Amino acid sequence: MSRAPRSASTPRSPVQQAALLVGLVFLLVALLGFIPGITTEYDSMKFAEHHSGAKLLGVFQVSILHNLVHLLFGLAGVIMARAVSTARAFLIGGGLVYLALWLYGLFIDHDSSANFIPVNTADNWLHFVLGLGMVLLGVVLTRRRRG
Repeated sequence: MSRAPRSASTPRSPVQQAALLVGLVFLLVALLGFIPGITTEYDSMKFAEHHSGAKLLGVFQVSILHNLVHLLFGLAGVIMARAVSTARAFLIGGGLVYLALWLYGLFIDHDSSANFIPVNTADNWLHFVLGLGMVLLGVVLTRRRRG
């Protein structure tokens, strides 16, 4: 099922398209996280701690670290979308990371130093939906069809 990286004339497979799209969305979210106004309470943004009061779209708690993680995930998605095997690995592996982050966010005290990313309830449920969606895309878009 693994293919060589695509050339300019080879169309992207569905899993490659999905990985590219997810990667681009992560890049967009990373950039938006650094724009005052789109990120409310921007002046209270911290590097990595639960006291970061900045919220993307006024809902999702963010910090510089949080935005940098989105940037790295975005770059990984764009780069890994070049081949079917790496696109699948990005979607499934990244999805599992986000499901682990969801669990982390559920069990830590959001007002403690353990919340260094930081996350809030909205982030937790977004991480769950994102993680589940990424895993499902990686599995469904690469499953072999019976013929």
